[in-house]
Amino acid sequence: MSFPCKPKWERRKEARPQELLSAALDLFVERGFAATRLDDVAKAAGVSKGTLYLYYSSKEELFKAVVRNGMVPLIGEAESMVDSFAGTTEELFRTLMRTWWESVGNTKLSGLPKLMMAEAGNFPELSAFYQEEVIERGERMVASMLRRGMERKEIRRVDLEIDARLLISPMIMMMMWKHSTGVCKVDPEKLDDYLAHYIELALHGLRP
Repeated sequence: MSFPCKPKWERRKEARPQELLSAALDLFVERGFAATRLDDVAKAAGVSKGTLYLYYSSKEELFKAVVRNGMVPLIGEAESMVDSFAGTTEELFRTLMRTWWESVGNTKLSGLPKLMMAEAGNFPELSAFYQEEVIERGERMVASMLRRGMERKEIRRVDLEIDARLLISPMIMMMMWKHSTGVCKVDPEKLDDYLAHYIELALHGLRP
């Protein structure tokens, strides 16, 4: 006996959250947080709005899930790299910055810093969430790399809090350039060159 085929729109339940997160990231980056509607996210993911609410109770919770699913695990990987890296701190810095750029700067996730800069004042709770789970944790990760370098006498003594923030800032700015075509006169195709120059300038300032 043959059984009827399942309808094309019937998908595995466990696949839906990832589809929703992917659609939400695309729309948040394209339109901003305020202008993104849950109806549009559900439509882009190929599900009903009711299905979306099975997983995320609000647009704020959906945004937090996008960040926790996309950005936060990458920070965890960077922390593990700092803890276990066998080479010099200069090699670690090069690897860390290039890996972060490939994982974030060259992906749709690179649109999140611009979104947060633009909408932080209107959504302070989301701003505080992003500051705690992404910015502050990233700064602590870079500070741990600097501490490692000082302990091994591979870099000069620096202010961990200030210099960690200063090292992160150009990476954020390059991601904002990428999503500001026509405002910032930087060719997005040349951002890899900017990254290479940034790494050399930073290392020149960090060496003993």
